[in-house]
Amino acid sequence: MSDEDYVYDEESGEWMPASELAAKQTAGETVDVRDAVGNLLADGDQVTLIKDLEVKGAGQTLKQGTLIKSIRLTGDAQEIDCRYPGIKGLVLRAEFVKKR
Repeated sequence: MSDEDYVYDEESGEWMPASELAAKQTAGETVDVRDAVGNLLADGDQVTLIKDLEVKGAGQTLKQGTLIKSIRLTGDAQEIDCRYPGIKGLVLRAEFVKKR
């Protein structure tokens, strides 16, 4: 028997090794963000818009085919944070972009 501490997992109602519970919790915190085609997105990826989007508050329209560089994942499965010249705090829905 190992010397590892056992902890109680409230979700499953079982006692398990602390390292196993920590691995289970970190795996549950990761969110897969997928683009309109189903490609997995990651921080730093480049994406292209698949349709024209009006940007609320900026008075601009981003055209289809616009390249967005260096995206950041927000922890939400459908939102990505990005930068675009002239627009601060731009958040796009993943369903409107395609990985480049």
